[in-house]
Amino acid sequence: MIYGNITKAIFIDRPNRFIAHVDVNGALHTVHVKNTGRCKELLVPGAEVWLTAPGNPLRKTVYDLVAVRKSSGTLFNIDSQAPNKVAYEWLAAQGFDRIVPEHTYGNSRVDFYMERGAERFLMEVKGCTLEEDGIGYFPDAPTERGVKHLRELIKAKSEGYRAVLAFVIQMDGITEVRANVGTHPEFGEALEDAKAAGVQILFLPCHVEPDSVAVLPGKTL
Repeated sequence: MIYGNITKAIFIDRPNRFIAHVDVNGALHTVHVKNTGRCKELLVPGAEVWLTAPGNPLRKTVYDLVAVRKSSGTLFNIDSQAPNKVAYEWLAAQGFDRIVPEHTYGNSRVDFYMERGAERFLMEVKGCTLEEDGIGYFPDAPTERGVKHLRELIKAKSEGYRAVLAFVIQMDGITEVRANVGTHPEFGEALEDAKAAGVQILFLPCHVEPDSVAVLPGKTL
């Protein structure tokens, strides 16, 4: 995916999970943070960040904060809406006969339903923005919703679907994502249950630029 416009800034602080203060060419701006996770190892005072301007005159904030460079030098996309868009672009090149976003399954919505011949797929997408020592981790904050999604995939697998949990890795250089059991042990337990039930765990490494995110070539489903 590509952002239509991008502006570089310097991160100052984050009063709450929805907004941040940044310096754009010497001017102070309040911007919307497109990620409600903690991102505490990324959004530190003085960090280089990148903003996009949706151009909605009714908004209180002109900019969305979508990317940040970690102190290690690695660029991270932290837009929580990006993983599904990136995954859809990737799925469109996988030869499916049908792709349905936001598919109703039981009493829930699953990110994607796909068909290829007689095979039926259900896929949930998670974005990974937490890295430690060259390994990606998810989640960076407790996610009961994530646990619920894993339980739904286990059920779908038992009903004959090919069930997939896809991690879109929103940084370069990382190829594996592990459960962040220190933050949410229950998610780790649910992930192990899903693996044991035959749910496919798919890692989608990406190349990140300030104005774009894309899955690296070579991954297939």
